[in-house]
Amino acid sequence: MSGIEIIALAAAAGAAGMINAVAGGGTLITFPALLFFGTPPLTANATSTLALVFGTAGSVYGFRRQIAPVKTWLKRFLPVSLLGGLAGGILLTRTREAVFARLVPFLILFATILFVAQGAVRQFAGFAGKSETTVNPHYRVVWAAMLFQFGVAVYGGYFGAGIGILMLASLGCLGLTDIHEMNAVKTVLSSIINQVAAAYFIFAGLIDWPKALVMTAGALAGYFLGAHYSQRFSQRRVRQIITGIGLLISAVMFYKQFG
Repeated sequence: MSGIEIIALAAAAGAAGMINAVAGGGTLITFPALLFFGTPPLTANATSTLALVFGTAGSVYGFRRQIAPVKTWLKRFLPVSLLGGLAGGILLTRTREAVFARLVPFLILFATILFVAQGAVRQFAGFAGKSETTVNPHYRVVWAAMLFQFGVAVYGGYFGAGIGILMLASLGCLGLTDIHEMNAVKTVLSSIINQVAAAYFIFAGLIDWPKALVMTAGALAGYFLGAHYSQRFSQRRVRQIITGIGLLISAVMFYKQFG
């Protein structure tokens, strides 16, 4: 790697780490950055996942007080999240490079739309600031939510961006309304999905290790800064920037693949 590439990838990962700490959506920065420097799409996806997984795991610590009240939900969703994350990782390695390259614009656009829809979904689901994690929905609803979570985990292991809002929507439908406790569930499960997928990507030999190490260092610095100074950032502005980047990148990728 050239000096410019090292600096650019570290900066992209740092920005992604800060964005994840503030608003989520960092994959929309790291994945295109790797593509820009000529990394094959499958390798870029795997390397991006590994680079951000340590920061994602570390962010679980920030929700340690909220984890105890939602242990029941974590026990229900953990097995399907593990299986789905592994299935998504395996599916990625079974996808031909050319096929995945053509899917990339759609995946980025889908993730961007999910990111844009966060506010609308939260308002529609009535995510209030009160705690109702003792709700006991019908068992059929729980099984439907577990099946949905499996699908989310498969998508998360395959690509990853946007899974948080899908999980929050599912938890809202189950009757949970304390957004902090819901975020705790989402953060733990996201971390598990990413860790399982990253482990499989390592096993499958998809990681570009020099780039992964550079981006991991940048991401950890970004998570640290984001966690400590997130209150100084306007979340609305961060969301606008991520949305703009996502739409721009998807448009460029559509033109590159189909133009």
